[in-house]
Amino acid sequence: MIDLRGITDLWRRCDVVVRDLPFGLLLAVASLLPALHGKGTQVGDLPARPFDAAAFVVIALECLPLAVRRRWPAVCLALVSLGFVLDQLRGYHVLASNAMPIALISAGAHLERHRRVTVVLLSMAYVPLALALGRLGATERVEGYVVFYLALALAWGIGARLRSTRAAEAERRRHVAEATRAAERTRIARELHDVVTHHVTAMVVQAEAARYLTAAPDRLDATLSAVTDTGRRAITDLRHMLDLLKADHDTDVSMPSAGELRTLVEQTRQAGQPVEFAEEGRPAESAGSAEFVTYRVVQEALTNALKHAHGSPTVVRVRYGEKEISVEVSTDDPGSRAVSPGGSGRGLAGLRERVDALGGEFSADRQASGGFVVRARIPAESRS
Repeated sequence: MIDLRGITDLWRRCDVVVRDLPFGLLLAVASLLPALHGKGTQVGDLPARPFDAAAFVVIALECLPLAVRRRWPAVCLALVSLGFVLDQLRGYHVLASNAMPIALISAGAHLERHRRVTVVLLSMAYVPLALALGRLGATERVEGYVVFYLALALAWGIGARLRSTRAAEAERRRHVAEATRAAERTRIARELHDVVTHHVTAMVVQAEAARYLTAAPDRLDATLSAVTDTGRRAITDLRHMLDLLKADHDTDVSMPSAGELRTLVEQTRQAGQPVEFAEEGRPAESAGSAEFVTYRVVQEALTNALKHAHGSPTVVRVRYGEKEISVEVSTDDPGSRAVSPGGSGRGLAGLRERVDALGGEFSADRQASGGFVVRARIPAESRS
C-alpha cells in the first residue's frame, strides 16, 4: 500500500518554490485548452482575439511566477502584473489572467518590505491601463473600472488579513513558549531548592555538631557517617531529578510521595532534630500530585526547623482524608541560630505556589510561644 503519510511528510519538506510550482503549471496548461479560451479576468471589455505567439508569452508571464509567490512575492506580483496588462491590451482574456488576484493575495500575505510603496505604484499603474484600454476602443464605463479596482484592492486586503492573522498567531505562540520556559525554570528551581537545601542543611548541622564531639570518638564517628549518608542521598536525589528533566526519561520513575515521610523524618532525626511524627489514615489512590506536594511541605518545614530551630522539639502531623490531606509542622522556641544557614524565603513561597496550584490552602506563621507552625490543606483528588 502507498504510504500517504510518508508522501505528505516528504512534500512538506520540499522547498516552497517546488510546492508552489505545480499550481502555476496547472493554470498554464488549463489556459491552453480551447474550451477555456476567453474565461479569464477582463477589464475594459475589449473583444477577444485568437491566440498567437505573444499569447504564450503572456500565459508564461502570468503563470510561472506563481512558483515564487511566497519566496519572492514582489517579483511574482511584478511579472504577473506585466502579463496581465499585456493580456488586457491584446484582448486574449486567457484563463491565466486569474493569476492577478492570486498574486495580490500572496503579496499582501508575504511581502515584508515596501508594502505601501507597492500599493501606491500598482494604483498609479492602473490609471494608464484604463486610459490605454479606452483608446483601444474599450466600452467599459468609469464605474466598471472603479469596481474592478476595488476587487483588486479586496484581494490585497485578504492577503494583508492573512498576514496579520499569521503574525498574531506567531506572537501568541511566542508568548506561550516564553510562559512555558518560565514555568519550567520555576519548576526546576523549586526542585533544586527542595532537594539541595534539605540535604545540605542537614550536612551543615551535622558537621557543625561534630566539632564538639572530638572527645567522644564513637559519637563523632556516627555523626560523620550521618554526614556521609546525607551527602549520598543528596547525590541520589539530584540524579533522580536530572533523570526526570530529560525529555526521554522513563515514565515509571517515581517522585517522592507522602508514603516516604517516615524516612524523611528519620533522616531529620539523624541530623540532630528531635521530631515527633503522627500519621492518620492512608493516602488515597487518586491523590496524585497531592502526595508529592505533601512530601515537599514536610521536607521544607523540617529544613527550616533545622536551620532556625536546631535542637528544638518539632511535631509533624499528617492526616489523610477522602478529599484532602492536612499537614501541620510545628516547632517550639527556636534553639541556637549559630549553626543556621541563611534562608532566602524562596522555599515557603514555592510551597505556597505548589499548594495553590492544586486548589489548596497554605500558611506559615509564628506561634505565640515563639515557635513556628506550617499548615497546609491539599486536595487529594488532583491527578499528577
